[in-house]
Amino acid sequence: MTSKLAALERWVNEVAAKTRPAQIHWCDGSDAEYRALVQQMLQTGDLIELNQQTHPGCYLHRSNPSDVARVEHLTFVCTEHEQDAGPNNHWMAPADAHAKIDALFEGSMEGRTMYVIPYCMGPIDSPLSRCGVEITDSPYVVANMRTMTRMGAEALARIEREGLHSDGVFVKGLHSIGELDPERRFIMHFPEELSIKSYGSGYGGNALLGKKCHALRIASFQARREGWLAEHMLIVGIENPQGQTHYIAAAFPSACGKTNLAMLIPPEGYRKNGWRVWTIGDDICWMRPGEDGRLYAINPEAGFFGVAPGTSDSSNPNALTSISRDTIFTNVALTADNQPWWEGLPGTPVTDWQGRPYDPANGPAAHPNSRFTVSAKQCPTWSSKAEDAQGVPISAIVFGGRRPSLLPLVIQAQDWVHGVLMGAAMGSETTAAATGAVGVLRRDSMAMKPFCGYHYGDYFNHWLSFDRPGAKLPKIFHVNWFRKGKDGKFLWPGFGENLRVLEWMIARVEGKVRGLETPIGTLPASGELKLDDLELPRETLAELLDVDHAGWQAELHAIGEYLESFGSRLPSRLRQEQQRVQQALQLPRKAANA
Repeated sequence: MTSKLAALERWVNEVAAKTRPAQIHWCDGSDAEYRALVQQMLQTGDLIELNQQTHPGCYLHRSNPSDVARVEHLTFVCTEHEQDAGPNNHWMAPADAHAKIDALFEGSMEGRTMYVIPYCMGPIDSPLSRCGVEITDSPYVVANMRTMTRMGAEALARIEREGLHSDGVFVKGLHSIGELDPERRFIMHFPEELSIKSYGSGYGGNALLGKKCHALRIASFQARREGWLAEHMLIVGIENPQGQTHYIAAAFPSACGKTNLAMLIPPEGYRKNGWRVWTIGDDICWMRPGEDGRLYAINPEAGFFGVAPGTSDSSNPNALTSISRDTIFTNVALTADNQPWWEGLPGTPVTDWQGRPYDPANGPAAHPNSRFTVSAKQCPTWSSKAEDAQGVPISAIVFGGRRPSLLPLVIQAQDWVHGVLMGAAMGSETTAAATGAVGVLRRDSMAMKPFCGYHYGDYFNHWLSFDRPGAKLPKIFHVNWFRKGKDGKFLWPGFGENLRVLEWMIARVEGKVRGLETPIGTLPASGELKLDDLELPRETLAELLDVDHAGWQAELHAIGEYLESFGSRLPSRLRQEQQRVQQALQLPRKAANA
């Protein structure tokens, strides 16, 4: 098989001449192709068959122990001008970057199959979708890309159709696992060329180029140029007892509960009353203004590449149901009867994520960033609206992160500009999803710090640009599920109980509750958060919603210093908004808010 698109055919031939594979395989995305790939990987040991009675169609992949997370220090955005990449990215001049990584690709696929993967990010027929082609020598990548994207013949047909009007519009992604040598590992992005080159890693975020590389770093650049948003956000639908559904997009840093919120199960009382939750996506959201002025969103992905640890029957039973069949697990542990295992599940591990007999002295049985790859359609709460070409209308945008203190349970921004400041100021404790120290507070604007493909100052300005005449923008909120009491325990129960907070947000969107105005935004007024059947002491709720003025003055000062790091490209409107909130905190408190 070849392509009718000259630009694609020419590029494939150029890559083959450089990498010198033993053979070339154009992926069609068929079931037969997937079965053949699985059999091949079982024979080579790239996959291990799991217990087919308990987990039919499920397999385990173990990656190299040096290759278990995103490597942000080896991830580059390569724009012609360094200033365009911004201080939020590692930069390398495009000519230097191509030379450095192309030298690694020279002959890298000798003796291997070169796979050509045409894929579509988003529904095949959606005008919001964008296409790409990944070339790789990893059958594991092919299998995962089949689950995570609309991959194969239909995607190729769309690429060829679009190519008739604009030759070469697809995103070009070149990947080789190379020798899996950490000293010979780079992930290079060329936004101005709509291309990606990744070498030396087989880990999902570095190797599944449709995911973070295309759907965020390259797409964010495309989105700015074309007038839309590519965001690190889940999309969830909340249906009330009257049958009305509000769609919410929410941004949290990796491993901070996006998947759990996207698959939320309402508390029993809410279920009895007829509340339902619909899953559109758990990680990435592309939004575009519609003709009616509202923002409409699609999930560009077709699957979940979820963090396994923390996924349990108590935290996310929908995820457990989703991954009970036809799933690829990566770096989890095994039980004696070959079932996948990680901390939080019942049972006992006998083999750890590296294939060694389990010994607690070696650390956790499953790697903290171990993963599952599964089709989104297997989720019990999956919504067919995820396939709608026009996307779903967004009622609210939510920002959040892990903050043990200061940040209240929920705040509503006063307007769009204040909401952009909230997103820009987001902070969170780091997690195991990226290499480096865990538990360190860092600013992570819109949860996009590792993923924004251009200068953050320009990115904030792009967000602000949506506030224009005729726009009917979503309301913006900030949540903090992770606030702790003096005993170090979480104050809010989280998980399904988070629906109580989402219900208040929807009531605010519909104008049904007044809220309590404070200098940092609107909080729930007394009695507005419905706490029926929830044993939450009054003093705990007060602590969750407390606004520490002195602490917030210090926070606003720190936010100001952070914003200044973006120099002359920081929008003046954002700096003025930071100063407005800071000054409001210095005013005498009203008696009602005391």
